[in-house]
Amino acid sequence: MHILMTTDTAGGVWTYTRELARGLTLRGDRVTLVSFGPPPTREQKSWLEDAPDVTFLETNFRLEWMQDSAEDIDASRQWLRAAVARVRPDLVHLNQYAYGDLDYGVPKLIVAHSDVVSWWVSVHRELPRENPRLRWYCDLVVRGISHADAVVAPSQWMLDALRRYYVWPDCAGVIHNGRDGAFFSHQMTKEDFVLSVGRVWDQGKQVSLLGRTRFPVPVYVAGPDRPPEGTGSSAFAEHPGIRILGACSEEQLRSWYARASTYAATSRYEPFGLAPLEAALSRCALVANDIPVFHELWGDAAFYFRANDAGSLGSAVRFLQAHADLRQHFAERAYERAAQKFSTARMLDQYQQLYRTLLEGGGRRWSN
Repeated sequence: MHILMTTDTAGGVWTYTRELARGLTLRGDRVTLVSFGPPPTREQKSWLEDAPDVTFLETNFRLEWMQDSAEDIDASRQWLRAAVARVRPDLVHLNQYAYGDLDYGVPKLIVAHSDVVSWWVSVHRELPRENPRLRWYCDLVVRGISHADAVVAPSQWMLDALRRYYVWPDCAGVIHNGRDGAFFSHQMTKEDFVLSVGRVWDQGKQVSLLGRTRFPVPVYVAGPDRPPEGTGSSAFAEHPGIRILGACSEEQLRSWYARASTYAATSRYEPFGLAPLEAALSRCALVANDIPVFHELWGDAAFYFRANDAGSLGSAVRFLQAHADLRQHFAERAYERAAQKFSTARMLDQYQQLYRTLLEGGGRRWSN
């Protein structure tokens, strides 16, 4: 099977598509991978050297959620239609909404990784104000998911958000993201510190919550502390006991995960969350914000703090620090749940099943 898959380099979508594309080719499929958004870094592209069955096509068109992207979206739609006609895949797997209403002559699916309206509501607790830019974006999303042969979300929460704020897709279901546990170390001796991963300036990731309370152990935050345009900075860069690591390579992150005894999942907006999964695969105890998606994904394998409450986060960390056996218990539960529910193999099985169903013309049978 030959799949044309789109990706972008601005967040976890790149990691997700890498995991999926590499896994598909190891199972005998062929992938043409098309990137939108900022060009990938040398580190991001390094895996392609060992993936001969992945053909990589790089563009630098703006993504649909970016400012002043309308002209780029129009141009990229024409470019993608021509690319599909040229490479002639059996199926098109889209990781953006803007291309779902195009006719490629083959089945197409969209994966909904996030969206502007659910992000805004999660962060601001109200719907965004109506304006021309928002109407353009929402129309783009509705057209995309309405014309796709199938719509996939990484969590039920994300699928429900699509239905609530946009439209109810005819054929839609949940396939959880997956990570290969072999990339992470889960047997190293743990050290007494808290790790969190996320863009410091991102209100959705809310790692700034860590700067509003005190902890009995050091806290490390991995992630850039400035927005892409270079303005703004960490709200707690000088906070005692908290060290901003900045952007880390994957190898550096694996080392931090392996050593950390506790991972703080602070997000107030998280359609899935690859970083908590990577921490769990490294046998970190998860201290998670009490939001619905974390309960859906992690159940009783995480130790929750009161939603968006810095004091409760500090209390949760102090409690686990004072009860090492319980902290170890949560670390084991998180690891077991991650290995069982969120493996790359399971993700691949489900996507390949969906691909076959779409190629056989039975997408509606797949909906959940």
